[in-house]
Amino acid sequence: MEAEELLNIIARDEDSRHQFKANVSNEISLAQEMIAFSNTLGGLLIIGAADDGSLSGLNREDMGRLSNLVSNAASQQVKPAINPITENIALGDNLLMVVHISPGLSKPYMDKNGVIWVKSGADKRKATAREEIQRMYQSAGLLHGDEILVPNLTYRDLDERVFANFYEKQYEETLQEQDLPLNQLLDNLNLSREGTLNLSGALLFSRKPSLRLPNFIVKCVTYPCQEIDVDNYIDSQDMMGILKYIFEDTLSFILRNIKREQKGQNINSLGILAVPKIVFEELLANALIHRDYFISAPIKIFIFSDRIEIISPGHLPNNLTIENIKRGNSNIRNPILASFATKILPYRGLGSGILRALKAYQHIEFIDDREANLFKVIVKLNP
Repeated sequence: MEAEELLNIIARDEDSRHQFKANVSNEISLAQEMIAFSNTLGGLLIIGAADDGSLSGLNREDMGRLSNLVSNAASQQVKPAINPITENIALGDNLLMVVHISPGLSKPYMDKNGVIWVKSGADKRKATAREEIQRMYQSAGLLHGDEILVPNLTYRDLDERVFANFYEKQYEETLQEQDLPLNQLLDNLNLSREGTLNLSGALLFSRKPSLRLPNFIVKCVTYPCQEIDVDNYIDSQDMMGILKYIFEDTLSFILRNIKREQKGQNINSLGILAVPKIVFEELLANALIHRDYFISAPIKIFIFSDRIEIISPGHLPNNLTIENIKRGNSNIRNPILASFATKILPYRGLGSGILRALKAYQHIEFIDDREANLFKVIVKLNP
């Protein structure tokens, strides 16, 4: 880092990515600062600059002491250990140490007492909300929303006709022909644990899952104009049931509410969809499979006169970006659902769905809203 760049950072004051310390002598408090950075977006801990931006005049002896302090705190006071990078910079007669802390890949990080620290603006705080801690485990791949058990929903709530049809088609034998009891078979397929259905088992094969999981549905509304109007709409429907039925019903709703064009066909033809059907197949399958099931909220689909919006709970996971997904990169948030979806929905699980949608229709915008914790797809009509 150049001296001028460091001065500019100090002049802008502290924020979520930059923390100032005039000096540090406490290994525990230093570890807490580094934990908060690791659990959030990473950042720079600048030692030798006070909160007001003044320089504290550290010397060479301080640099050696601080180097050992950072190393010990990162390895002994942080669980799991982290690997910060230190950089010593001279500003006139003053020395400063810049500690570079990357966003962690093994979240959540905690101190020796098991306390999880996160950034809150320029400060830090303890993470105590269950949902917040769950998302950290989720980002580290240690916990997935689709494997959470659904209380009081057991293998006896299975729609055996639906499951039997799937099983016979997939494994080329009937349920009666295999030797395992149904509850053990569901456990082996990662659809339940000790007979209690997890979210995947419930959404894929249970009877009326919306009764127990009322927020994991799709809400669709068609408006005659370009904005939401609660008093004036053309069509509205809540899609419930198992995932296969939700997909089929939602797709039907979209297709019946977008216009068709003649494009040279005679007046007796049904016309050609203004947006190809495959676009909605791919976008809808992605929304159902990759939404964040830790967030208890429905997928929302709004059809306006100039666009269609598909709003999914949860922003893109981990370091995935819009540019990544446009290149075919993927990060499977719900691996159980994804594995079964390849057999039930028009979903391949290869990260190519967005590519196919864009190939069929280019006028699609993606918005990864991390502040609102949602992902929005906008399919533009009459571009």
